[in-house]
Amino acid sequence: MNEKAALIIIDMVKDTFDPKKKLKIASYATKIIHPINSLSAKFRENGLPVIFATDSFREDDFIFSGKMEPTSLEGTKGAEVIDELDQEPEDLVLPKRRFSSFLNTQLELWLRKENITLCAFAGIATQVCVLTSAMDAICYDFKAVIISDCSAAYSKEIHEQILNIYRHTPLYPLLRVVSSDELVSDLKNYKNFQ
Repeated sequence: MNEKAALIIIDMVKDTFDPKKKLKIASYATKIIHPINSLSAKFRENGLPVIFATDSFREDDFIFSGKMEPTSLEGTKGAEVIDELDQEPEDLVLPKRRFSSFLNTQLELWLRKENITLCAFAGIATQVCVLTSAMDAICYDFKAVIISDCSAAYSKEIHEQILNIYRHTPLYPLLRVVSSDELVSDLKNYKNFQ
């Protein structure tokens, strides 16, 4: 079997880390910056794509008609990737209007053009955007991996509960939960990954 993987880093945007917003997830998300940078470097060294899928909402979006406050608005600094994450010119930045990285974006077409077979998901939040993106990857016939030490939720308990549910899914091995080290080890079994 020969997989070609893409690393998709979800919603690591400035609004989430803004201390004025006092979001609970920020402290957990800060802890995954270094592991994401390490893994993205490994992907780039091996010629594999790194994609930043970022919230890019509009103030009148349907999702803000409930309790959710407007955040990460299209065209604002708050919707930009945080400076602490390493970015390279060849990385794809993919603004998204909803939780999934696939919904109403060109991600599926881009992945197919690049012959990607495996989507590796990192970022926030495990229980919403990371999970919906992973599930949509399966719906579009890509294998999906949720990277346990490169994703976070607003509590360690919620993060672990979601991961444990999907560690025991009948979708295995199409959908897996692995650490970044396990992912690198798996990818080393494939051609051209060092």
